[in-house]
Amino acid sequence: MIEYIKGNITENNPAYVVVEASGVGYLLNISLPTYTALESVSGVVKLLVHEVIREDAHTLFGFIDERERNIFRLLIGVSGVGSNTARVILSSIPAPELEQVIVSGDHARLKNVKGIGIKTAQRIIVDLKDKIKPQDDALIIKPSFSSDVFDEALAALVMLGFPRPQSQKVLKKLFEAEPDLKVETAIKRALTML
Repeated sequence: MIEYIKGNITENNPAYVVVEASGVGYLLNISLPTYTALESVSGVVKLLVHEVIREDAHTLFGFIDERERNIFRLLIGVSGVGSNTARVILSSIPAPELEQVIVSGDHARLKNVKGIGIKTAQRIIVDLKDKIKPQDDALIIKPSFSSDVFDEALAALVMLGFPRPQSQKVLKKLFEAEPDLKVETAIKRALTML
């Protein structure tokens, strides 16, 4: 198995990155937090790897840190959660925040992820609650708002290319000042502050 790949980034987009190492370009599927972290990297990058081997494909998944890869591996161990679903979960809820969501049993937050139903969300929490020990920064990154309006505005800002942590901070300020904001208004105001 491949543990990591170290080389220069030749292509980087929100779904995958191509890293050239020793003249070979490796396509690694990545999450949005990894994509955001790689945007600021110039030169040589080291990505941790999880390799999925099937009859019809050998697929590589790349991770910026061990924490994200560990949670990915735990997620794919849950019945009904494949590697692409795990990547979508990590793109929607970054690893530190996901730790807190699972430990607190917030299946409603998990259910908001595209492609995750209530039963899968509950199964993830039941299977992983005792396996995850959130680190200290999990509490810092967790937003105090989990309303649908907040989540929708955050998703829109991330899709527009703004970093998730900055978007969360700006939206948190806006919703603390005015909790009844509509999605469109929240996005417009956040754009002026980012």
